Amino acid sequence: MTPEEFVEQLEADRTLAVVRAPFIPDAAELCRALADGGIRSVELTFTTPDVLKHVRRAADTAAQHGAAVGIGTVMTAEQARAAIDAGAQFLVTPGLRPEVAAVAVAAGVPFSLGAMTPTEVAQALDLGSVAVKIFPARQLGPAYLKDLQGPYPGIRLLPSGGIDASNAKSYLDAGAAAVCCGTSVVPPSAVAAGDWADISARAAAFTATLA
Repeated sequence: MTPEEFVEQLEADRTLAVVRAPFIPDAAELCRALADGGIRSVELTFTTPDVLKHVRRAADTAAQHGAAVGIGTVMTAEQARAAIDAGAQFLVTPGLRPEVAAVAVAAGVPFSLGAMTPTEVAQALDLGSVAVKIFPARQLGPAYLKDLQGPYPGIRLLPSGGIDASNAKSYLDAGAAAVCCGTSVVPPSAVAAGDWADISARAAAFTATLA
């Protein structure tokens, strides 16, 4: 997946699912459930046990489920290389991680660096972040995204943290390119139980609020 393709998919679906779970019985079925509900960008995280195995499984079956799978909570260059080697199609960090950015740029893999302040946003852009993850978004709310677009016109913002069906549209209306959805769509218990029908229904209900 090229950076351009990643951005195009994000802006089309307007959301990215962030999965944090103690156990994933089948990453391919998880991706299928989310894609069936309209979410084709799936971020697994390094806080999930055996995440590289799950990413490899999801990447190997991408033609069947239609989702792009990436890895989040990437903190080091070593993690970035391991994620890419496992087939991750994009990387996400919780904060500014120049060493992760360098690995991703060299590999041609799209990435989203986490930022909070205007200075951090500028640094993320300088490092090549295709969309800047505003985290934790709940602390400042949708109006902050609108404010950032004054000095950074045309910036692609990806708010994360505390976003659910009740407030997601307000972040998009404030100029977000897409929003991250988490436990409201992919509850850890439902993931661990392999309740794909429930997750697909949650994804469909969430994406319906974004129109």
